[in-house]
Amino acid sequence: MSKKQDDFYFQNFIECAGYSCQAAHLLKEILSDFRPEDTRLRLDELHKIEHEADMKKHELSDRLTKAFITPIEREDIAALSEQIDDLTDKIEEVFIRIYINNVKAIRPEALKMLELVIQCCEEVCGLMREFANFRRSKELKDRIIQINSLEEEADRLYIASMHSLHSEEKDVLAVIAWREIYSYLEKCADACEHAADVVESVVMKNS
Repeated sequence: MSKKQDDFYFQNFIECAGYSCQAAHLLKEILSDFRPEDTRLRLDELHKIEHEADMKKHELSDRLTKAFITPIEREDIAALSEQIDDLTDKIEEVFIRIYINNVKAIRPEALKMLELVIQCCEEVCGLMREFANFRRSKELKDRIIQINSLEEEADRLYIASMHSLHSEEKDVLAVIAWREIYSYLEKCADACEHAADVVESVVMKNS
């Protein structure tokens, strides 16, 4: 298989992860200066990124369907593509939950969780940039470990945030809304870890 054909898959991973980072940073921008009256418009902005990520994923799926030889097992290519796409979807879902629950103000805990999600996304982007060199890379292991550590930190913050929510919030509808929002923020971190798990599996298979 030619290097150019190999590069297509790894470059696609990089670009798809880039959309995840773009979506996460846009979500931070929206929530840091939250204006409820602009929610519908900002949701459209975020969906545009998610749609572009979907198109990029479909490019890979189309190529994979026709490919005879692939640089790594096709099941791993499909799984990694799916996990990165799921990450972008989950980031959009966070804001969808804010929109459909008609949230008027952002809780500080959500911003803290989002910061961790952004760090996770940035690590996934770095992981994808290094992935093509997975047989010789000295960075992959450290990035995978860092993503795992960030996901664990996100879990701890999720538990603390949920405890605070149920201890302090008296509005039942607010509790329901923020339970969903926190859950999707936590799922974003999970999606990052799942992508890292696929990469780790590829490395182990080819060691």
